[in-house]
Amino acid sequence: MNSIVAKDLVKIYNQKVTALKEVSITINQGEFIVVMGHSGSGKSTLLQMIGLLDLPTSGSIFINSRDVSKLPKNAVADVRQKSLGFVFQAFHLNPQLKAYENVMLPMLINPEYKNKAEMEKKAKELIDVVGLSERAEHYPRQLSGGEQQRVAVARALANDPDFILADEPTGNLDSENEVVIFTLLKELAQQGKGIMVVSHNESVLEYADRVYYMKDGVLGDEKQ
Repeated sequence: MNSIVAKDLVKIYNQKVTALKEVSITINQGEFIVVMGHSGSGKSTLLQMIGLLDLPTSGSIFINSRDVSKLPKNAVADVRQKSLGFVFQAFHLNPQLKAYENVMLPMLINPEYKNKAEMEKKAKELIDVVGLSERAEHYPRQLSGGEQQRVAVARALANDPDFILADEPTGNLDSENEVVIFTLLKELAQQGKGIMVVSHNESVLEYADRVYYMKDGVLGDEKQ
């Protein structure tokens, strides 16, 4: 089973603000992991470290048994492209592109896709996976917030990553769309993706296989 293993992560900003204090966590494929915490607790910093969007001050990160925390930048980018997908509170959709074209964007730097037709086919398949096949040709401005976030989830799946990392994925959504997004992420976990959600929204707890609480950069004990 593939996994992400973070060991003793420390992150210090400006040599004085300690955002993470020796944090260790494992995310396995097929699991839905939740890290809860208030704003400023360190949970988003943890996701950025695990997602290789930033480097820890010290500690190690293993993705599928490979130590990726000390790789050169080009190698880190390659691991991130192949193994990780991201969903954020802000949808980050290109307003000039249709829904399926937004899903195609990560494919443009993936050499496994041979041509545009192959990318379009895959993107529309992923739009169907998130239940928006009838909206594939719509622009973001023509979609509701919940629909835009579902497009963002489809985009996160573009390169078939082992893991999806989601930072407050329902922060801009109403309760009805929260259920849609959390249910979708749970289904992806059941299909074998490793899902990590960081949030302060307790509605996510009923979907979780494991729950952790963060406070002041410290990760508490696991709760099942």
